[in-house]
Amino acid sequence: MAARSLVKVFGSVRALDGVSFSVKPGEVYGLIGPNGAGKTTALRIVCTLLLPSSGNVEVFGLDVVRQAAMVRRVVSYLPEEAGAYRNLSGWEYLEFMARFTGKSRDEVKAMVSEAADICGLGDRLRDKAKTYSKGMKRRLLVARALMSKPKLAVLDEPASGLDVLHAYHVREIIKRYVKDYGVTVLLSSHNMLEVEYLCNRVALINKGHVVLEGEPQALKAQFHSANLEEVFARAVGYA
Repeated sequence: MAARSLVKVFGSVRALDGVSFSVKPGEVYGLIGPNGAGKTTALRIVCTLLLPSSGNVEVFGLDVVRQAAMVRRVVSYLPEEAGAYRNLSGWEYLEFMARFTGKSRDEVKAMVSEAADICGLGDRLRDKAKTYSKGMKRRLLVARALMSKPKLAVLDEPASGLDVLHAYHVREIIKRYVKDYGVTVLLSSHNMLEVEYLCNRVALINKGHVVLEGEPQALKAQFHSANLEEVFARAVGYA
């Protein structure tokens, strides 16, 4: 997928100002930067939830504006602040969501079984979502995003609200889906360690601009930095 000269204006705010980046099939690509940098806006345009003010995005050759319906068939999106239906059990929620993409009863059943394995909630899937902790809900939602084995999974802060062990579990699942099923992943994260662990390449975004793009190890070497936090601080003049 490729974004070219992407601009998004909200009133007097220029959330994206000529952003360009490309994601290779089968890689994990990260958008990183501070709050308000434009990461979520870019993800929402990729997922056809926002229209760009100018510029264009193609997902596997499909234009996100002119061919939005076709893009939605190959993309799965996990928002940062997503929620599950409170009065459905985890199992019922997964079945409900699987019916949107499953073409048969057997396919829906297989997707839900896959999601149950991903989230690792076991018997708690029989309980209503309103009884889940924040971390349990996040695991359920990550499972929902991956269970269809989408061509492109767009994940906004995938490990948000998870403790160390559950965050590790989610990252391992993402890596496995990329390796075993060829899923391409575009994600945003505030967690630089998560980004370094998961991403083949990253774009550092600040104030609606891409200030750097490359492999995490190469960027650290370029800026003689121990981690991506230092890289970002030096790239934008904070250090």
